[in-house]
Amino acid sequence: MELTKKGHACIRLEKDGQVLVIDPGAFSEEDAAVGATAVLVTHEHLDHFHEGRLRAALEAEPSAEIWTLRSVADQLAAAFPGRVHTVGHGDTFTAAGFEVEVHGELHAVIHPDIPRVTNVGYFLDGSVFHPGDALTVPGRPVDTLMLPVHAPWNKVSEVIDYVREVKPQRAIDIHDALLTDLARPVYDRMLGPDGPGVGGTEHRRMTPGESSPL
Repeated sequence: MELTKKGHACIRLEKDGQVLVIDPGAFSEEDAAVGATAVLVTHEHLDHFHEGRLRAALEAEPSAEIWTLRSVADQLAAAFPGRVHTVGHGDTFTAAGFEVEVHGELHAVIHPDIPRVTNVGYFLDGSVFHPGDALTVPGRPVDTLMLPVHAPWNKVSEVIDYVREVKPQRAIDIHDALLTDLARPVYDRMLGPDGPGVGGTEHRRMTPGESSPL
């Protein structure tokens, strides 16, 4: 399996010649989902779900399919019958050759006055977990945790405690488009060996377009 970090919360995974993309939103590259066999969307917020980019991906690849929760699926299903699948917590399915488990139900709290939307995370091949916009603990060993490091709904102490609870072998930053270059070394230190400590987890930051075998 090869992982390519795309802009913000989007990642692209390739295995055996098939491509799976998660969360190609408005803050990621316009072509982030193009060429994908399968696209997974965690929730409806624009930095994770961009309708135009998903439509372009489905039109470019007639065999491409989308798995997502109902709030997103309802916006696409009529235009692409049979190619948009609705999923929820506890579901399992196969997409682009990856075995996928769905974990979680709600977006993290941004503010008590803001209604919470639905949100799901995706656990791929029992190895890689992308939680979307929530600090969901999948309740089983994780090799690679896609770690949302910066958002209106989190703070660094919560991020550190999340890594401690999940205990992945490695944590790779996502949800980082709003971080300035000045902030990134601060987060690297807090999540690295000079910070409060995240157990034996290796913390890694990848630039958009960078790829790594897993």
